[in-house]
Amino acid sequence: MQYRTLAHGNEQISVIGIGSSAIHLSGEKEIEEILNFSVEKGINYFDMAAAEAKPFASYGNALSHYRRDIYFQIHFGADYSSGSYGWTTDLEVIKRNIDRLLLLLKTDYIDFGFIHCLDDISDFEQMQQNGVIEHILDLKKQGVIRHIGLSSHTPKVAQRVIDMGILDMLMFSINPGYDYQHGEYANGNMTERMELYRRCEKEGIGISVMKAFSGGQLLNDKTSPFGKALTEYQCIQYALDKPGVLTVLPGIRNKTDLKQILGFFDSTPEERDYSVIGSFSPDNVKGMCVYCNHCQPCPNGLNVGLINKYYDLAKAGDDLAADHYSKLEINARSCIKCGHCDMRCPFGVAQSARMEEIAEYFAR
Repeated sequence: MQYRTLAHGNEQISVIGIGSSAIHLSGEKEIEEILNFSVEKGINYFDMAAAEAKPFASYGNALSHYRRDIYFQIHFGADYSSGSYGWTTDLEVIKRNIDRLLLLLKTDYIDFGFIHCLDDISDFEQMQQNGVIEHILDLKKQGVIRHIGLSSHTPKVAQRVIDMGILDMLMFSINPGYDYQHGEYANGNMTERMELYRRCEKEGIGISVMKAFSGGQLLNDKTSPFGKALTEYQCIQYALDKPGVLTVLPGIRNKTDLKQILGFFDSTPEERDYSVIGSFSPDNVKGMCVYCNHCQPCPNGLNVGLINKYYDLAKAGDDLAADHYSKLEINARSCIKCGHCDMRCPFGVAQSARMEEIAEYFAR
């Protein structure tokens, strides 16, 4: 397992976590086996936005033994009063749901307390009017919540909440379909979405990724908006390459699914290479580096994707990115303009010219 550090707290979070949307399809005992196996494999981050309430007791039974070593992402606004998922802004209903969930999970604190599923500004305003935001902030003061987060599919709403200065984590839907404006939750254009990811990186807000496979649509030729299927490993790598991302949370139905996902760590660079999306990305994102590193290897040893990422983050105001760039043993000044990366870039980025631009920027 690999881990990434949450800037606001220094927690080490597994780059693959567990999404709970489909785990109810397994029986209680199998769910417990899945969860125990996931901890054995190093997974320590678990999202509690489930389709059904019935898995929660299994989570409590399986994970209470590891409580200090794992993290729960719990949603204020997910309503399980009926036994199945619903959404609410009613504070009293939210309080009852959280109390019951903590009882089932056998815990008295929340690692990540999320303002749940705000996709419209009106949703955010309703949460404020009903006292939900104030309640979450109060629980943070009491120490019941360790970190405050937000789940959303809409860049503008996420930006609005980030402006409040209360977030440590953002759950956001990241995949090539949504980033390239294909799919039900493809809110915002590529520029708006990348600005959000970069702001999160700059301000130390970690991103947990939902819908990395676009609900499975990207994994099938017939349902993929591109007319060509991607693999789980391509989608996971795509998400992990985005600024700010700490963990990807695939929905797991059974142990077979989990083993398949964990195969990501044994996969080859070629199996994770998602550069094929360059052949069907829209014209308005041509010339934009997405840090896929398909241009590797550089004959002179440059990590072209990482250099581009530090440059984009530095321009967005991230002082740490400039510091990270300064510590690279081989940076943009080492480019020999051989054109290897220009020829290989599936997104049409003139990387050799960009290396000159980056070198000039950091020489100021």
